[in-house]
Amino acid sequence: MPRRLQQRGAGAKGPPAPTSRRSHPSSVPRSPPAATTKPLLRWDEVPDDFVECFILSGYRRLPCTAQECLASVLKPTNETLNFWTHFIPLLLFLSKFCRLFFLGGSDVPFHHPWLLPLWCYASGVLLTFAMSCTAHVFSCLSLRLRAAFFYLDYASISYYGFGSTVAYYYYLLPSLSLLDARVMTPYVQQRLGWHVDCTRLIAVYRALVLPVAFVLAVACTVACCKSRTDWCSYPFALRTFVFVMPLSMACPIMLESWLFDLRGENPTLFVHFYRRYFWLVVAAFFNVSKIPERIQPGLFDIIGHSHQLFHIFTFLSIYDQVYYVEEGLRQFLQAPPAAPTFSGTVGYMLLLVVCLGLVIRKFLNSTEFCSKKAGCLRLGFSWLQGDAFFLPRLPSLR
Repeated sequence: MPRRLQQRGAGAKGPPAPTSRRSHPSSVPRSPPAATTKPLLRWDEVPDDFVECFILSGYRRLPCTAQECLASVLKPTNETLNFWTHFIPLLLFLSKFCRLFFLGGSDVPFHHPWLLPLWCYASGVLLTFAMSCTAHVFSCLSLRLRAAFFYLDYASISYYGFGSTVAYYYYLLPSLSLLDARVMTPYVQQRLGWHVDCTRLIAVYRALVLPVAFVLAVACTVACCKSRTDWCSYPFALRTFVFVMPLSMACPIMLESWLFDLRGENPTLFVHFYRRYFWLVVAAFFNVSKIPERIQPGLFDIIGHSHQLFHIFTFLSIYDQVYYVEEGLRQFLQAPPAAPTFSGTVGYMLLLVVCLGLVIRKFLNSTEFCSKKAGCLRLGFSWLQGDAFFLPRLPSLR
C-alpha cells in the first residue's frame, strides 16, 4: 500500500513562514506561543507511529511540550476523552479506598497486617488508572517517551492483575468450598466415585497461586511491549488475549458457582463476579473490533470511538470487583484464618515492580518501535477486504 507522499521532518512544526512580505527583524512583533494556535492534524500529517486505527483526525501537533499536553485535556482531540474516562474513575476509586482505609469506622487500623492484601489491590487499581491517564496525555511528547509511557501502562495493568490475585488469595479463596479438603474429598468420592484425598492437591494449588500469577504478570508485560514492534500484525488482539490470562486466577470462584450453591451462600460475590466478567467481555469486544470507528472512519474521532468505550467498560468491571473484594474483606475480618505476611503481599509486589522495570528498560534500550500505521492498515484491510461499504469512506488512504 502506498505510504504518504511526504514525511514530516523533525523541524517541520507548522506552516512555512510567508515570503511575500518581509520586514526588518527588529520591527517584526513576536508571535504568541505556538501552543495556543496549533491546529489539530489528520492521520497523514503525523508520524506513522502516532496513527490510531481508523481514527482520521483530531491528532495533536508533534512534538508537544508537557504544558501543551496538559492543556490538551480541555480541548477536543482524539485523546481527550481517553484521559477523562479514566481520570474520573481514578478520583472515584481514590475516594473509595480512602474511606476503606481511613474512614471505615472499623477497629482495624490502616497499617494492620490484615489490610496488606487490600493495600496491594488498591495500589494496583489506582496505578492502572493513573498510568493510563499519563500515557494518553503525554503520548505526543516524542516517539521514545510515547513508547515508554505505554510500556508503563502495560506494566501497571500486570501489576493490577497480580494485586487482584493477592486480594483473592487472602480474602476470597479461603471461604470457597472448592478449596476446603473437608468438603471436596467426600464430594469427589460421591460424584465421581474416586477415593482421593484432596488435601494435598489443594495445598499444592495454594502454594502455586501467587508464583504462577507472578510469572503471568511478567510474561503479559513482555508480550504487550513486544506487540508495539513491527512483527505484530494484530497488536490489539494480542494485548487483549494476554491480559485475559491472569484472569484465570479467578477460576476457583467460577468453579465454585458451578459445583456448589455460590448464589445462595454468597450472593454478593456471585452477582458482582459474573457482572464484572460481562463488562470485561464487552470491553474486549470494543478493543479488538475497533467498532464503531471501523464502520464509519472519521465520524467518531473525538467522541465515541472504541478506546473510550473500552475505558468505560473496564471501569465498570473494576467497580464490580472492588465491591466483592470489599465484601470478602468484611467476611475475612469476622474470622481471619491467618494474618497475611509482609513478604507474601507487599514483598511480592515490590519484586514485581523490579521485574517489570527491567522488562521496560530492555524494550526501551532496543531500537524497535512499532510502525503502528502499517499495522493498522493491515488490520483494517485484511478484515474488511472485499467489503464495499468500507473502502469508499477512506478517500484519504490513497
